[in-house]
Amino acid sequence: MLNRFFISFIVLSIFLIGWVLPKNDNPYIVVLGIAQDGGAPHAACTKECCINKWDNPKLHNQVSSIGIVDPSTNEVWMIDATPDFSLQLNTLTMDQKRTFKGVFLTHAHIGHYTGLIYLGREVMGAKEIPVYAMPKMSKFLTNNGPWSQLVDLKNIDIKGLNDNTTVELSNNLSITPFMVPHRDEFSETVGYKIQGPNKSLIFIPDIDKWEKWTENIQEVVEENDFSLLDGTFFDINELPGRDMSKIPHPFIVESLEALNDVHGKSGVYFIHLNHTNPALNKNSNATRTIMQKGFNVASRNQIFHL
Repeated sequence: MLNRFFISFIVLSIFLIGWVLPKNDNPYIVVLGIAQDGGAPHAACTKECCINKWDNPKLHNQVSSIGIVDPSTNEVWMIDATPDFSLQLNTLTMDQKRTFKGVFLTHAHIGHYTGLIYLGREVMGAKEIPVYAMPKMSKFLTNNGPWSQLVDLKNIDIKGLNDNTTVELSNNLSITPFMVPHRDEFSETVGYKIQGPNKSLIFIPDIDKWEKWTENIQEVVEENDFSLLDGTFFDINELPGRDMSKIPHPFIVESLEALNDVHGKSGVYFIHLNHTNPALNKNSNATRTIMQKGFNVASRNQIFHL
């Protein structure tokens, strides 16, 4: 009798808690991948950083991308269409049967737009999925195959973006692209600011060097609650034999120095890590250095409430 009363009490308490507490419909960001364009393990890599990952899918790192989720409308968006698009779209939509409302592109390097192929008739046969892109990026997709076929068959519907012009996603959620310096062979490169009802997040997966940007990265970080920043390489020693000036990124050690005195450094997370980056290993000295200095490395499925 006592056990039956206790069970009834627990069930009633759970019901009342669910009834009294308001449902949290605030939007949030979910990390869909943290690796550089080629993922990790990386094609043709037999180095120590990859060799033990090939046969263990649990150790694979998907390519850098984030998802935007608005529970109030049950709608989702993705920033960048990566080679891991299929898995990332599944993470973003399938469990909650959410409505996929489109892709925001940062630039025309292979890890950031080639996932659009999955929207074509060979795979999803999608219908007018919005693809948000800057002017040069839009022209690149429209005038070059196979991407132009996606446009011609109306698998995608290109929506033009402009520098520092905000797009309203819902009543309490917006996104703003901003230009950053990068190797712009085929398109511009942008980062994004996502603004929710309470907090904001900036996403800059690719940039050359902080000092090349017209904005002050310290001020940008302090103006936002969360910052997901280019962490491609930890330092200059990762690719012996390669001219690192041909693939410029702010080394993480440089970013640690540049942001050493900022307020709110705990909101800074490094993303877009190359397969050689020791910070992909949570137990590495590189990761410990980042954490000891008050910063973080992003992780897949991590959530940032806005």
